Amino acid sequence: MRRSVIKDVLSTAKFGDKVLVKGWVKAFRQNRFIQLNDGSTITSLQAVVDFENTDEALIKRITTGAAVGLTGILEESQGKGQKFDLIVELIEILGDADPEEVSKTILQPKKHSLELLREQAHLRFRTNLFGAVFRVRHATSFAIHKYFNDNGYYHIATPIITGSDAEGAGEMFRVSTLDAQNPPLTKDGKIDWSEDFFGKETNLTVSGQLEAELAAMALGKVYTFGPTFRAENSNTARHLAEFWMVEPEVAFNDLTDNMDLAEDFLSYICKYVLENCADDIQFLNDREIEEDKAKPVAERNEMNLIERLNFVINNDFERLTYTQAIELLQNSAPYKKKKFKYPVEWGTDLQSEHERFLVEKHFKKPVIISDYPASFKAFYMRLNEDGKTVAAMDILFPGIGEIIGGSQREERLDVLLEKCKAFHIPADELWWYIDTRRFGTAPHAGFGLGFERMVMFTTGMANIRDVIPFPRTPKKAEF
Repeated sequence: MRRSVIKDVLSTAKFGDKVLVKGWVKAFRQNRFIQLNDGSTITSLQAVVDFENTDEALIKRITTGAAVGLTGILEESQGKGQKFDLIVELIEILGDADPEEVSKTILQPKKHSLELLREQAHLRFRTNLFGAVFRVRHATSFAIHKYFNDNGYYHIATPIITGSDAEGAGEMFRVSTLDAQNPPLTKDGKIDWSEDFFGKETNLTVSGQLEAELAAMALGKVYTFGPTFRAENSNTARHLAEFWMVEPEVAFNDLTDNMDLAEDFLSYICKYVLENCADDIQFLNDREIEEDKAKPVAERNEMNLIERLNFVINNDFERLTYTQAIELLQNSAPYKKKKFKYPVEWGTDLQSEHERFLVEKHFKKPVIISDYPASFKAFYMRLNEDGKTVAAMDILFPGIGEIIGGSQREERLDVLLEKCKAFHIPADELWWYIDTRRFGTAPHAGFGLGFERMVMFTTGMANIRDVIPFPRTPKKAEF
């Protein structure tokens, strides 16, 4: 008999249908009621076992965590909360789970801390919470690809191993095949990278943007969606050493076009997730509300998860310049009462507390800040006519702060060369990037969306380590 997926059984099956389902036992009560889940939905199927006519040795093997196949007839449930009961006719044990061993793991049916769940990341997929998180992560990813595909973009796979530092930060993971104990040396005693695999020093990429720009100069509208790596020693709830980035690049777009694209894109993702992950979103929403009850009032979310998603969908994003944002913050009550931890002055980057004030307290809607000082923005951002600011933009979300950063790119050859000098970036190392400004250069723009930050927003999870299957952070590379 062909296996049925529990999600399909619950949504399309009829009373009296005979089905075969396979999954993992979430609970087995009174040696009679099995809660079975196969990962296709957060909702488990209740199966009823005829204890008197089932082999006792088989019953003993139906334990929490065991994988089983159940064949039976669907009947109207006599209990609350479920439509069907599966009246079991045949049981097949597919994989045993020793109760004593299960009791030492997070498979034990009780509340576990997120810290413990991270330590057993190989098993946390089996919990209701992380089943929901990773189904929503998938939907968020699919929505991104669907949005770009439906709008005429081409997906470009950019290199993971690179010889350039797109951000100019220098915090990169080195890639090398040289003998770490006895590397070849030059005459002056330095490592001879010409003897390495690629004949030069190479690293894991921090961004696919520069390569995406090259493709946009021919294909018009492109995007990358791939892993990126930052060797920052940041042990915070918002930083990972390995994470995924979404980076569209569009020929002939200016900064305003870039903001329009980003706003439409983010609204689409939120709408898609709400419409296609209703059960998981409701579960995550209800969980967050319960978690908030145990927090001090000042630390509680002002809006629940569903409200925040609708907040993005139903509001036009507020747009203002960096200079206007600084003036607004300096005139705010928290600034005047010295409640901000970090200074607010022109020429310094905004901190999370400033961003969240603008979004959650002042405007009460998503915010786009543009035209930042050139002094702390990347070399590739287009210099504005004032000579002090660049055509950059950041999008700020409730509960998250910055979720997107982007800019119009510097398409003028002479200005780009001057900026390379100012940032101490050797032009000969980026000759291929600079070359595009020699052959039909054109205005273009793009942005980067940290995918895990987006998933934090669509799931309501507060720690970025809980929205990626196997987080990579300082001193942590398990699994």
